[in-house]
Amino acid sequence: MTQAPVLKIDTLTKKFGSRTIIDGISMDVTPGEIVCLVGPSGTGKSTLLRCVNGLEDIQGGRIVFEDEPVRAHSKKIIDVRKRVGMIFQQFNLYPHLTARQNIVLAQVVVHGVDRRSATERADELLARVRLAHRADAYPARLSGGEQQRVAIARALATNPHMLMFDEPTSALDPETVGEVLAVMREIAEERRTMLVVTHEMRFAAEVGTRMVFMDQGKIVEEGVPRELLAQPRTERAQRFLQSIRH
Repeated sequence: MTQAPVLKIDTLTKKFGSRTIIDGISMDVTPGEIVCLVGPSGTGKSTLLRCVNGLEDIQGGRIVFEDEPVRAHSKKIIDVRKRVGMIFQQFNLYPHLTARQNIVLAQVVVHGVDRRSATERADELLARVRLAHRADAYPARLSGGEQQRVAIARALATNPHMLMFDEPTSALDPETVGEVLAVMREIAEERRTMLVVTHEMRFAAEVGTRMVFMDQGKIVEEGVPRELLAQPRTERAQRFLQSIRH
């Protein structure tokens, strides 16, 4: 029996002024899928995630998450965001809060969890991302990889129904990329629903259940990651994949 989609995107259009960033995209994501969005920079992948999370207005089409229409200025957008964990390129940690406090905050303020339970959850997750020894460190004292692992722990703290990663390793130096990808692999093994914008093709091939190749605001092709990487059907995907191999 086919599962109902957790996320439905129907002929989505997003513009910035006269420029079309997302051009009529349609896509479903079912529970447990790990969908990797790949393609050239500036083709709308990150903007798509921001639309799904209600951070951007849309100019056409619709987005539905767990039967709830996603609208940027809707009163119900907070309810949607409570069920979607977002991990950004630039970590977005509060600089005046420690690693532990960053994870506690959303649980207490947004979800109404008592501080003691939120702190226990934060410590549990810091241990999971191998940062228990850095719980009292402020972001400025953490490496980029450590900050991103705190951000992932923060997103997990509220038990989201879907996780979205917006190029989570793009701001990291090569030595710390592996630390973050290792944590993401562990999360993927739980078969959580994930929507991942990434340039890490090996990660996408190993972890993804579906790869979606985007260019100029459109979905050019999609398929099983290993198959798409080995034998892309479209000339545009072939050229892109050839370029990143050199």
